[in-house]
Amino acid sequence: MVLLLPPNRDKRFVMDDTLETSQIKEKLLKTIYSLQLKSFATLQSASPLLHSQRGMGMVTQHQVHQLADKAKSLCGDLDNIKNLLCYCQDELVQQIPNPTGSRYGGVSGIHCSPDGSIYVTAESAPWVHVLSSTGHTLRSLRCQQTGKGGSIFLPEDVTVTRMGMVAVADMVNEAIWVFNPHTSLSKGEWIKVRKGGSPRGIGVDSVGKILVADYAQGQVHSFALDHAFRTLNVRSVPNLQGPRYVSPVPGGGFVVSEECGDVKVFMRSRKLLCSLSSKYGHQFGNPAGVCVDTDGSILVADEQRRTVHLFPEHGAPVCLVSTGLRRPAGMACSSSGHLFVADTVENCVKVFKYCVRSPYRPTNARAPCAGPNQTSRWGGRVVPLQPC
Repeated sequence: MVLLLPPNRDKRFVMDDTLETSQIKEKLLKTIYSLQLKSFATLQSASPLLHSQRGMGMVTQHQVHQLADKAKSLCGDLDNIKNLLCYCQDELVQQIPNPTGSRYGGVSGIHCSPDGSIYVTAESAPWVHVLSSTGHTLRSLRCQQTGKGGSIFLPEDVTVTRMGMVAVADMVNEAIWVFNPHTSLSKGEWIKVRKGGSPRGIGVDSVGKILVADYAQGQVHSFALDHAFRTLNVRSVPNLQGPRYVSPVPGGGFVVSEECGDVKVFMRSRKLLCSLSSKYGHQFGNPAGVCVDTDGSILVADEQRRTVHLFPEHGAPVCLVSTGLRRPAGMACSSSGHLFVADTVENCVKVFKYCVRSPYRPTNARAPCAGPNQTSRWGGRVVPLQPC
């Protein structure tokens, strides 16, 4: 890394900066270690006393409640410190141009597969492009119905089924299409698996069901496909305000963004778990692309504010991208800690490094402050690395 210094600075000041940083690191580690030692020592003393005597000694109920509140606040602070150490902000590492060029509209839909392949769609473009993790085009699928003179269709968003087949949402023709590469036709064929509504976003949940954000009807539909591409077990979640993008969450649920509204999380039972704005106290402008990383954190692109925020399982939201986006649309993240954002105005996919990989990852990811029956801690205010 090249360090650029003002003219009036010399190596001595650089060493001072490094020394100051080392001192802050040491202070942070000592603080955390002191908390650990003190809490462990208190636990060792208090546990046998509380079990052996009938009362609470001289400890009052008020003191217990006061300590519990302070501990909850402190655990939140520790979660925030951990998150701010684990993530980085505005670290743009690559820009992948639209494979279609400027002939059509800007890139809009994006999907990242576990093998690193990237699937991209663009506004008003009858193509799905399959790219390598470095942005090289591996294959381009023309979105055209089978048969002589078959009409083209325009995919809004793209995903990949558990069987490895590309699926797209076609809002103009009110249809969901799946590309079958195993047909008798040498180039494969697109099969219309569902008709109706205004499919805007598409995804696949953790149990293999296709998720469709129906913009006009204000619903998210989920359904399975059999080997003959027939839809099975169709279910719908109603009363959404302009659902745009949808992404699976662990356990069979999903997260969906609403235009100029909120981002909501639903359980596998299709019951509302929470809205991110109410649980985190976060105000969205116009939430667009959503995705969930391997740690279960929810990432949301805000088209109006031109930012990306991460909502961790424990702790307050973290601003990952505060600058460099013109009009973020679809979004995906990889297991390597990279974030792929479709920027419609600049007509490219912007790749950000957002996750700092630690050489040591604990086997139990549950926050140390969480009780044995506690699943998630929601709430708190935004803790940005810098103003967003």
